[in-house]
Amino acid sequence: MSIITILLLMNLFIETSVSLTVLVPGDPVVGHVGSAVILPCWISPPENAEALEIRWYRHDQFNNTVLLYNHGKIQDVQEESYRNRSSLTLRSDQSGGLNEGDVSLRLEKLTLQDEGSFHCYVSGESAYGKEEVLLKIKGFGSTPVLVPKLLDDGRVNISCKSSGWYPEPNIKWTSVDGRVLRPGGSSHSRGTDKMFSVHSWMAISHSDAHLVSCSISLRTGELQESRIDVQAIISSGPWKALFLTFLICALLGLVGLFLYKYRDRLTGKNPADPNLRFVFILVVEDMTIEELRQHAVEITIDRERLHPDLKVSQDCKTVRDSADYNHTGQGFPYQLCAFGAQRFSSGRHYWEVDLAQENTPPKNYWLIGVMKDGNLTARDRSGLTPSNGSCFLCSDGPNGFHTNTDQSVKLSLTPRPERLGVLLNYDDGQLSFYNVKERKHLLTISSRFSGSIVPLFNPGAGDLSPLKIMDGPNPVEQAESSQPLLSNNSADT
Repeated sequence: MSIITILLLMNLFIETSVSLTVLVPGDPVVGHVGSAVILPCWISPPENAEALEIRWYRHDQFNNTVLLYNHGKIQDVQEESYRNRSSLTLRSDQSGGLNEGDVSLRLEKLTLQDEGSFHCYVSGESAYGKEEVLLKIKGFGSTPVLVPKLLDDGRVNISCKSSGWYPEPNIKWTSVDGRVLRPGGSSHSRGTDKMFSVHSWMAISHSDAHLVSCSISLRTGELQESRIDVQAIISSGPWKALFLTFLICALLGLVGLFLYKYRDRLTGKNPADPNLRFVFILVVEDMTIEELRQHAVEITIDRERLHPDLKVSQDCKTVRDSADYNHTGQGFPYQLCAFGAQRFSSGRHYWEVDLAQENTPPKNYWLIGVMKDGNLTARDRSGLTPSNGSCFLCSDGPNGFHTNTDQSVKLSLTPRPERLGVLLNYDDGQLSFYNVKERKHLLTISSRFSGSIVPLFNPGAGDLSPLKIMDGPNPVEQAESSQPLLSNNSADT
């Protein structure tokens, strides 16, 4: 047999053994931190893939799989960081699934570490094929919060802050007529989650601009913007400027800091009893952990007013969903409420809630806040409204964080809190939330309290970690106590 014949036979063997054609998109797939993404991959021409091996893996780690489908089912062998986050899915509504060769991968709860290449490998008895999908990760941060401060020379120093960005964003100041303004300074910082926080500031007079805008954007075009009326602050004087700070955070800052949308509004009804009617969400001045813990109180769960599908520890500090609780998965289980045994009708009161156990990820589902004593039943979200006396921050897994204000506010909180601090300021009508581990103030909800208020807890359903109320916090070390929770950037100028 001639050498040419041998080469032709070898080439024919190689072609028949690699004849299975796998296709993926030509452009990178873009996903956002905390959300889900689909990495499309399919066989062409279409053929039934139910009897084939489907292997998704990263880089050159063929045996360390993101997902492995074989012998007609997904195998329980995968890289630990992708456990409970990966699945086979349809690349489009028109897809025929595995029957027609769609082997696309769905990834949930995206992190920055997911950025990079993913290999789609499909093999049968005599053929195989593989292609590479490139995943790009973005973090679309919170809309900027603008905080003005009236200076002695009549100018206004405006601070602009935002967090949760990736990659590093750009900052731009403009006037109402489109002129680009030069800031006094800007800084970027990265947290433990590798996301970027930005802070910029500038001192401006009425002659410089009437209306000032601070916009933060990615190079790909995503943009968040907030505006502030300089003339109103300068003409109002120091005391009114303080009031306008809060008002601007309400009317303009709500356009910033949070993305919100209307939902679950009671139509055609005015609340008969405005026990806890929300006014606005604002940013408060810095407080240290030590200052917060000066108001620490001991909180326990009231066993007598506990939902039957909840399980509470003997010390009444830990609560979770019962093992036999059958959650349909249709939305957050608002009915799984537990209430504090303590009642408050004046003063400041602070407590902390642990949302993660050692070697387990932070809880995805929880609801923490306060409730008017006596209004302690909820079958769904409609029973936890401001008019019914509730005020809370909720984490609804991949659906993100939200409050129950009259206009529901959706938040971008990164990193996900592992321990949440709650400060109830009854007399001033404020409920504040803090990420204790990251030493960050998350938000403050301004309300109008009346009667007795009790702590409100809901551990959600399906998480590995329970919800645990911490014992009365001990003061932090002196080295930490001097660091304000909000100052993770350069100091205000």
